[in-house]
Amino acid sequence: MIIEQAKRVLMIESKAIASLVDRIGENFVHAAELIYRCSGRVVVTGMGKSGIIGKKIASTLASVGTPALFLHPAEGVHGDLGMVTRDDVIISISNSGETEELLKLLPVIKRFNIKHIAITGNIKSTIARSSDVFLDVSVDEEACPWDIVPTASTTASLAMGDALCIALLDKKGFKKEDFALFHPAGSLGKSLLLTVADLMHKGDTIPIVKENTPLKDVIYEISSKKLGVTSVVDGDGVLKGIVTDGDLRRLLEKKRDIFEITASEIMSKNPKTIDKDELAAKALQIMEQYSITSLLIVDGKNSPTGIVHLHDLLKAGVI
Repeated sequence: MIIEQAKRVLMIESKAIASLVDRIGENFVHAAELIYRCSGRVVVTGMGKSGIIGKKIASTLASVGTPALFLHPAEGVHGDLGMVTRDDVIISISNSGETEELLKLLPVIKRFNIKHIAITGNIKSTIARSSDVFLDVSVDEEACPWDIVPTASTTASLAMGDALCIALLDKKGFKKEDFALFHPAGSLGKSLLLTVADLMHKGDTIPIVKENTPLKDVIYEISSKKLGVTSVVDGDGVLKGIVTDGDLRRLLEKKRDIFEITASEIMSKNPKTIDKDELAAKALQIMEQYSITSLLIVDGKNSPTGIVHLHDLLKAGVI
């Protein structure tokens, strides 16, 4: 019984969202244009469950570059309307379109000639008729057995709000890098903002040996720099190869007399490199693709100027 009921809910709510597709037309375009041309903020308001949906829509708008805030309608008529300006656009959400607290806001909206978008399930309601444009989110039924608990209707309102947000994102040319600017603390922000230059080891911390460096000194360089690798350069400082601790282990398994060996004899030629201005996420992608743990950064002369290790990406939260 529980499984059947859950499936029934999902079917009703998915039907409610699907029915919105054919309602995307001139009204939707008008609403998007009002928000796009808004020189102030988008003020979203709604009561009860619609208010919760409104908070989410306001949050999404703000995260994709449209300044937005949520106004509780009951608090609004007790002074919080002072945060609304003539340059703002108001989005009111009400399934019935007759929510008392929202109706009390209408005189102020009209007096200050504030542009008003209604998201409602009743296109003949007072709120719909008083708006500059309304978006129809009516549903055939709620998902509860009594057809009264806000379920499908709130889902439809949320989906319509998301459609508005993403349409505006596209119209504004908002990019994922812009999105990351508003999420600098999250893993998404780190993956889109951090560059290799932000994380790479530089100067004396770069492990470097010459081609003719004896093996014992190669081991010391790898051990002392604690990155598990060392770059190998020629007399002019040009990158020629890389030696990893894995190369050393394989060498020890094959040969007994190893201390006459030089770096050039065991190095891997043409190591993978990356530009310092590339995103740290790109470095991670290359490491995963080639199953390596370090990438060298070189300048225009192909001389090592830095190195980034998988552990650096881990510590920075890029992964």
